[in-house]
Amino acid sequence: MSQDDHGRSPSGTPFFLWPLIAAAAASEAMATQAGHFARLMVAAGSSPGRPPRPDWTTPHRVRLELGTMELRDFSRGDGGTAVLVCTPFALHGSTMADFAPGHSLVQALADNGCRRLFVTDWRSSSEEMRLLTIDNYLAELNVAVDEVGAPVDLVGLCQGGVMELIFAARYPAKVRKLVLAGAPIDLAAEPSLLSAVPQHLPLGVFDEIVRLGEGRVLGRRVLDLWEPALKGREGAVVLQLQTSDDAEVAGLLRRFRDWFAWTVDLPGPYYRQTVQWLFKENRLAEGRFVALGRTVDLGEVRQPLYLLAARDDELVAPGQLLAARRLVGTKPDLIESTIEPCGHLGLFVGANTLQQAWANVARWLGQASST
Repeated sequence: MSQDDHGRSPSGTPFFLWPLIAAAAASEAMATQAGHFARLMVAAGSSPGRPPRPDWTTPHRVRLELGTMELRDFSRGDGGTAVLVCTPFALHGSTMADFAPGHSLVQALADNGCRRLFVTDWRSSSEEMRLLTIDNYLAELNVAVDEVGAPVDLVGLCQGGVMELIFAARYPAKVRKLVLAGAPIDLAAEPSLLSAVPQHLPLGVFDEIVRLGEGRVLGRRVLDLWEPALKGREGAVVLQLQTSDDAEVAGLLRRFRDWFAWTVDLPGPYYRQTVQWLFKENRLAEGRFVALGRTVDLGEVRQPLYLLAARDDELVAPGQLLAARRLVGTKPDLIESTIEPCGHLGLFVGANTLQQAWANVARWLGQASST
């Protein structure tokens, strides 16, 4: 599996569209045979057992236990607006937001002034959860916001940014500021895997994957298809390692491999809605996305907005995120944007990016809000 000088390869993109990315490597004839291709993917799960769940790095407590998530509380004090980090509910776990010392977005925010800090830790789908939809996750995100006290500052990572933007448009009075990092907002704005590959496959592929998973997309089996034996160089590029200590480097790369190997399962309806509504039909950008009974109007989002993109993002082209500027109702002078010289995962766990870009984000969040 090839990679370029920036370490870009499918094994560096651990999100829930692995079936789509896998399809890009398949022949067109294979892609048209939805049932056969889906069965190959589901049959790929040969690894025995389940790897251990990755640990969180920063001390915290579980503030709230909901059906779809645990709300984790990393607060260091009682003052100020609550900052809620909305992680992606994708192929991998939410510990990407608190990966390791020196590679923790949680620590970067806390060290730079975010005293009340919370993170969504989405639960892997059990059989009982297999019928959940996007609305179920939005509804419980709403509960989490009420728990920490609206209005909140929302920080959305990748697909978590899509969720938070939908939430902000649906409940604008509950949000003070928004940060979108590596989030695919308008898939038509610039080509990428997320915009090109979904057009390559019929929905029947995804329906068959869900059927063969008995109502769920099984993360372990999808991951096994790619045989992701991560090379040290890939992990080193993603993490932007700053140490020359061999033991420390080996420990971080091992932790990265272990994190990558642990996957979550997704409810079938949630997965299909995300693929069809967001990535195939681009409904959010086109004003046709319905959330909790109402059509989402991004023009209702008027809060200060910070857009953080990765220049070398192999999944989400910067233009897909920066298109939010023209879609929201926020005044242009209240929108900040930064493009970092890294890939997709480096945006969340890269040491340099956390020390610089995320420190700036935290300071921006600490400034008084004006709309």
